[in-house]
Amino acid sequence: MSAATPEAYDVLVIGAGTAGIPTAVHAARAGARVLLVEKDARIGGTLHVTGGHLAAAGTRRQVERGIDDTPADHLADIRRISRGTARDDLVTIVAENAADTVEWLADHGFAFAAETPRIIYGHEPYETARTYYGKDEGLSILAVLSEVLDETAAAHDLTLWLGATVTELLTDDAGSVHGAVVHRRGRDVEVSASSVVLATGGYGADAELFEELEGAPLVSAAARTSTGDGLHLARAIGAAMQGAGTYLPTFGGLPDPRTPGRANWSDRQRLTSERAPYEIYVDRDGRRWVAEDEESIDEKERALARIPDQTFWTVFDDAALSRATGGVEQMVVGKEPDEVRAMMGQRPGLHSADSLEELATLAGIDPAGLAETVARYNDAVAAGHDADLGRTFLPSPIATAPFYAVRNHAITLVTFQGLDIDASFAVRDESGGEIAGLYAVGEVIGAGATCGNSFCSGMLVTPAMTFGRLLGERLGADARVRTATDRTAS
Repeated sequence: MSAATPEAYDVLVIGAGTAGIPTAVHAARAGARVLLVEKDARIGGTLHVTGGHLAAAGTRRQVERGIDDTPADHLADIRRISRGTARDDLVTIVAENAADTVEWLADHGFAFAAETPRIIYGHEPYETARTYYGKDEGLSILAVLSEVLDETAAAHDLTLWLGATVTELLTDDAGSVHGAVVHRRGRDVEVSASSVVLATGGYGADAELFEELEGAPLVSAAARTSTGDGLHLARAIGAAMQGAGTYLPTFGGLPDPRTPGRANWSDRQRLTSERAPYEIYVDRDGRRWVAEDEESIDEKERALARIPDQTFWTVFDDAALSRATGGVEQMVVGKEPDEVRAMMGQRPGLHSADSLEELATLAGIDPAGLAETVARYNDAVAAGHDADLGRTFLPSPIATAPFYAVRNHAITLVTFQGLDIDASFAVRDESGGEIAGLYAVGEVIGAGATCGNSFCSGMLVTPAMTFGRLLGERLGADARVRTATDRTAS
C-alpha cells in the first residue's frame, strides 16, 4: 500500500454530517483552506435517520407566532429537564447561540414544518414552544447543508473527500496534533493541518465499544456509520472521555428479525405515555419493574437502564388486545388486533399461549415469577390499589386467554459518552489539559454533554450545528490571521 504525497490544509474536518459540514463551511467562508473527509459514500451521517429536532429561543418564527421566549428561559428548561447533569458551560453556549443557528437555516431556505415551533411531549417537555424541525425531518437540514456545502466548495477553498477513512491522528513530540493519515482510493495520504476537528458521530453501531462503555447489549437504531471512529482515534493519543453515568436508553423497541442487533423502528409498541396501558412490563424473572402508567418517559427509561440486559416483556391478555384498535390505542404502531395476533410466533420474541406457564416458557421468562406477578397484579386491580409500584390505572385483570408476551429491548438512537472538550471545543487529555490542534463537535462529545441523563428536545442537533458553526468561524479567522502574518513576514 503506497503513501501519496502529503497534503496541507489549515483545517481538517473528519466527518461530513450534522456538525462537520457547518464546521467546514464556516471555516472556509472565514478564510481557511479546508479539507472535509467522510468515510461514507455520501454526506449527512445521522441526518438520514434523525427527526432533526432543533431548539432555540428568541427566533423570528417565535415572534411571528406571538411566543415570548428568551435564551435564559431555554437554559432554565435545559437545567430542569437534565436535572443539572448536563455540562452547564456547554448548554449555556447552546442556549445563547441557538437562535442564530435556526436563523441561519431559515436564511438558507430551510423548509420548516408548518406546526413549528411547538412543544414536544415524547420526553420531558419544555415549558415553551421552542422545538423546530423540517417537513422532511433530518433530510430538511441535510438539504440546506448539502446546497451550502456545494456553494462553498465552488466559491472558497473547501475540498470534500468521500469514501475516505482516517486511520491515525498525527502528533509531534509534544503531543500536539498536526494532521492525520487518510486512506483513500487504496492509498494512505498524510494530511497536515493546523487544526483537526473530529465530527465523526457516536458509537451506536459499534456493539463492542457500546458494551465497554455502557455495560449493556446493543440494539441499535442509530446510523450505521456511527462506529465510534473519533473515539478510537482520539483515545489512541490519550484523549479523555466524559459523560459516564449519563446513558439513557430509548424506551423499548422490537428487534429486527433479520438483524437482531438492529431495531425495527417501524414495528414498535406504542408507548403507554401515548395511550392507557392494559398490559404489564416484566423482566426475565417475571417481575414488574416500573409503574406502566408512569407519565414520565424519562423515568421509565431510567428504570429500564437498571434491569438485566435492558430487556423486558409486555404481557397482556386477549381482552386487552381486542381493545387496542384504532390509531393511538394500538399496541403495535400501525397494527390492528388481528395483525398483532398474526405476528405471534412468526418473529423472535413474540409469543402467545393458552396459559401463563406455557407463555413464560416460550418467552424465556421465569414461569413461577410471572404467575405470581400476574396474580398480584390482578389482586391490585380488584382492590383498586397497586401497593408495589403505585400504578393508578388498573382497568382489568390479565385473565382472558390467549395470553401474549412481546419482548422489548432498550433501543439506542444516540450515545451519551464522548470526548471531553473545554468550552472552546478543544479535546482534553486525562490530565485536563488541551490536546493542541485537536477539536471535537457533535455526537462524538457524547449526548450526555448537552442532555445529561435525559433526552432534552433539540439538544443533540442544535449543539452539533451551533458548535460546528462557532468553531468553524473561529478556526477560519485564525487561519486568515496566520496567512496575513506569513505574508507580512515574507
